[in-house]
Amino acid sequence: MPHLPDVVLWSVPAFVLLTVLEMVSYRLLPDERAEGYAAKDAATSIGMGLGSLAFDALWKIPIVALYTALYELTPLRVPVLWWTLPLMLLVQDFFYYWSHRSHHVVRILWACHVVHHSSRKFNFTTALRQPWTSWTVWPFYVPMILAGVHPAAVAFCSSANLVYQFWVHTERVGKLPRPVEYVFNTPSHHRVHHASQGDYLDRNYGGILIVWDRLFGSFTAEEKRPVYGLTKNIRTYNPLRVATHEYVAIARDIRAARTWRDRAGHLFRGPGWQPASKREPVKTPRPETPSAAPVSRRVA
Repeated sequence: MPHLPDVVLWSVPAFVLLTVLEMVSYRLLPDERAEGYAAKDAATSIGMGLGSLAFDALWKIPIVALYTALYELTPLRVPVLWWTLPLMLLVQDFFYYWSHRSHHVVRILWACHVVHHSSRKFNFTTALRQPWTSWTVWPFYVPMILAGVHPAAVAFCSSANLVYQFWVHTERVGKLPRPVEYVFNTPSHHRVHHASQGDYLDRNYGGILIVWDRLFGSFTAEEKRPVYGLTKNIRTYNPLRVATHEYVAIARDIRAARTWRDRAGHLFRGPGWQPASKREPVKTPRPETPSAAPVSRRVA
C-alpha cells in the first residue's frame, strides 16, 4: 500500500504555534468569560500528552499484531486511493463516535477517557491531556480491519481525526457559519462536550463530524457558558494520579461490593452507578387527601 504520513508528528509545530498564539491572545485580549490558562494545569496537560506518546507506543505493539492477524484472515481488500481514503476517514469517524460514546457510558472505559475531561480549563493544552491506557479503543475499529482496510490506513485515519480535534479545544473561537456548525464538530460543540452541567453532560461525541450526534440523538447546541471539568473534580496536578484515579476508585468499589452482580456493575455500568443498597431513596411528596375541613399543621 502507499506510504501514509505520520500526521500527528507533522502537526506538532502547528500545535505549538497555536498554543503560543492562544496564550498571547489571553495576555493581549483578556476575557473574563473565558477560563484561559493556569500554569500548573497546562503543565499537567502537556505532561499527560507526552506520557501518552510513550504508553501508546507500548500498547501499539499487541494491537498492531492483532490487527495484522485479522487483516490476513479476511479475504477482503480496500485499496488506498484518492477516492477511497476520504471514505475510510468517514467510516473511521463513524466508529470513533461510538467508541467515544461508549467511553462515557461504560465505567471501565470511562476510567481511560476521564483523563481528557479532568481539566477545569478549556484551551489548546486540554487537547493534549490524553490517557495512558488507550488499549480500550482498539475493539471499535475491528470492523474496518475485517472489511479489508489495512491497519496502517486505520492508524492514519485515527491520527487525522485526532489532529482535527486539536483546534476545537478553545474558547477563543465563537460560533461559525451555520452550515459549518451543522456538519462539523466545532469549538462551540466541543465546549458543550467538556461541560459538567447536567443539561450538557455526555453530549456531542463527534470527532470530525457532528452529524452523528444529530442522527443518534446526542446533540446539544451551546446556549450558555459551560462549566468545565468533572461532576466531582479530582483537584490534583499529579500526572500519575490523573491517569489512574478512576481505576483506583473502581478497585475500591469492587473491593467493597457484596455480590458479583454489583462488582460487574461497577465495571460495566455507567460512571455514576451505585448498587441498590447504596442508593438514596427517592422522596416523593405525599398527595394531600381532600377534606371538608382544613387540616391544622403543627410544628413539633
